[in-house]
Amino acid sequence: MMNQEEASWRLERDTTLSQARSIVFKVGSAVITNEQGLDETRLQALAAQIISVWRALPSRKLVLVTSGAVACGKAILAKFNKDYTIAGLSAKQAVAAIGQAQLMHAWDRVFQPYTQPTAQVLLTREDLHARTHFLNIRNTFAELLDMHILPIVNENDTVSVKELTFGDNDSLASLLVNLVDAELCVNLTSAQGVFACDPKKDPHAKILTHIEDVANLNLTEMCGSKTHVGTGGMYSKLRAARRCAQLGVPTLILSGREPELISQAFTPGSTLGTWICKQKSPIPRRKYWLAYQDDPQGSLTIDAGAAEALLHGGSSLLPQGIRELTGDFAKGALVKIVSADNELGVGLSNYSAKELLEIIGLKRIEVAAKLGNAHYPCVIHRDNMVLHAVV
Repeated sequence: MMNQEEASWRLERDTTLSQARSIVFKVGSAVITNEQGLDETRLQALAAQIISVWRALPSRKLVLVTSGAVACGKAILAKFNKDYTIAGLSAKQAVAAIGQAQLMHAWDRVFQPYTQPTAQVLLTREDLHARTHFLNIRNTFAELLDMHILPIVNENDTVSVKELTFGDNDSLASLLVNLVDAELCVNLTSAQGVFACDPKKDPHAKILTHIEDVANLNLTEMCGSKTHVGTGGMYSKLRAARRCAQLGVPTLILSGREPELISQAFTPGSTLGTWICKQKSPIPRRKYWLAYQDDPQGSLTIDAGAAEALLHGGSSLLPQGIRELTGDFAKGALVKIVSADNELGVGLSNYSAKELLEIIGLKRIEVAAKLGNAHYPCVIHRDNMVLHAVV
């Protein structure tokens, strides 16, 4: 007989898989590529199963996030005997540009037998940074999904200003969950699920059927190295799942290499893969965007009293509780909130780093004397703060 916890996650899984109206699928490089480049047979199998999931509930809206552009580009260079050393960001971006066209064409081709149109969408973190850009992109996705088009999304590697990781496209998938109001994220990987410990250290490590509280996992201990063709690994997948869980969205981590496994996983009662349960008290979608639309530009170290007030008192962060700051950030920047070497969360600073240096540790009346009446009563307002952010 099942205990209450097992009955709870099984019900959540079966209900979500059968009723989710919007799903983000993410496919890793290791799933769809081999030494020769793209594995067309596997792409065909994935397309058939994704269509099967769609047809089970035709009103569903699906988004596919795909990696593989760099791996495709390398294979094309090898095919044409181009002996080229791929070193540095610009070289990787060039290889991604070579491979992206083939990657998109291959996906479009495998969905054609199902008369399913696709649309290519290339994004960078900067595209989602400004709220107006975020809303414009959101509207574009809404139009595509209303037209019953399948958006196929990849990071725009060619123009990305940072190393080719959006968080390894796993992070991109977690941001799209918010963008399209998804109710489920399915992360297809080369593993059968999440192992209880690093299988490279323990060959007898077992697959976890579910993870009730992903926020409490020690990801560093659990996860092994990255796959050789991708930039991710299980660490980035669980990190993305933690973000989705905060939003109240569960994640299914599943092998994308085995035939019919997706279809089988969507069968009621299945325990294939690893089910990552959603957080019971999700954060608002605006706060989710706030926490993950950009990388923190600095950090504020606060004292124990301030930490207690934030974590248990529902307070905003006041200058009096700040002991130290790092970084040279502008007013309105996203910054980390740290206490005793523990990262408590992130928030938008009402002050620049230069201004804060003048007022940290001061009481409100002292701040007024220093800056005059035209100052903010708090450094980070509670409404612009996300505790336990996964950064």
